[in-house]
Amino acid sequence: MKFSSLLEVCNSAREGGYAVPAINVVDENSLRAVVDAAQECKSAVILQLSVKTVRQWGLQQITSAAENASAGVSVPVVLHLDHCPDIDLCKEVIDAGWSSVLMDVSALPDEQVEPVLSEICSYAHERGATVEIEVENILGVEDGVGTDEVLRSCTVDELVDIAKRTGADLLAPQLGTAHGLYKSDPVLQPERAGEFAARTDIPIVLHGGTGLSDADFATFIEAGVSKINISTDLKVAYIEAAQRFVTENFDPSCGSIGIDSWKSKEPLALIQAQHDAVRDMAKRYMRIFQSEGRA
Repeated sequence: MKFSSLLEVCNSAREGGYAVPAINVVDENSLRAVVDAAQECKSAVILQLSVKTVRQWGLQQITSAAENASAGVSVPVVLHLDHCPDIDLCKEVIDAGWSSVLMDVSALPDEQVEPVLSEICSYAHERGATVEIEVENILGVEDGVGTDEVLRSCTVDELVDIAKRTGADLLAPQLGTAHGLYKSDPVLQPERAGEFAARTDIPIVLHGGTGLSDADFATFIEAGVSKINISTDLKVAYIEAAQRFVTENFDPSCGSIGIDSWKSKEPLALIQAQHDAVRDMAKRYMRIFQSEGRA
């Protein structure tokens, strides 16, 4: 496999008392920026892509971009499909050489949950890939996937038993976080993460990381979380970099918007500004999650 194992990097993180950042990239520029951050910080990194992003760029193109960006780097790079309720697409990315998938069965009827998970776990393991599972839904909508309504709630023991029976490699439970930007303070549940860590060796994943404080992250990592997802903060960094570039380079004295209105007419400068903003954002999380210098 051209990419590193999600299970291996998360097991190393749990043993070492840190978490690996899983950052949702949106194109080749942001993808390269996150890999560059990992190389500079000597940190493992998980490149995550949403179903929406894969369909926007095409599986072959985005896979090639990830392969090119990670070629020659000295740190582990995982390529992971995030929040996918489509088992056929999960199989397609596994066949394309991706490290892992998140099989999201939170919206399925109860009787379909374990058969679907067992099928994708068997398929992945036969091809050297791993599977993260979401059985009870993480609240919030991200890239067109998800809901603000609770679809299923389980006990810790129920989720651990499902993961063991189906062969799942990682578990993404509800821990009080939500996707997107918080409209009010979340009621976080690091103690629940600790219950999972006490009951199983299966790595625990924290979704909805954007907006939490450094202390919140430290508490979850201490409780046993070894993979933390960041998506919204990348989008914010990417768009704000473009806004700053426009503000700094637009000359309003010209009186109209045209080619002469811009101090810089070089698109590559805008692309570099966005790359640098995403890279710096990723490096910040590698320091917060204590993965810096571990690879």
